[in-house]
Amino acid sequence: MRPSIESALKQAAELTRNNRLVDAVATAEAAISQATADEHPEIQQWLTDHASDFTGQGN
Repeated sequence: MRPSIESALKQAAELTRNNRLVDAVATAEAAISQATADEHPEIQQWLTDHASDFTGQGN
């Protein structure tokens, strides 16, 4: 996954924790829409591995 996509996903997680869900979804959607088909599985795995980043709760 490109660093720019990972950065956008991290930003989306931060926005979600700050109760800015609409902004978070827009940020993540823009990044994911730029991803190649080869990157999609890695993005999906990243989202699974970092689900707690979006809630601010530990695993």
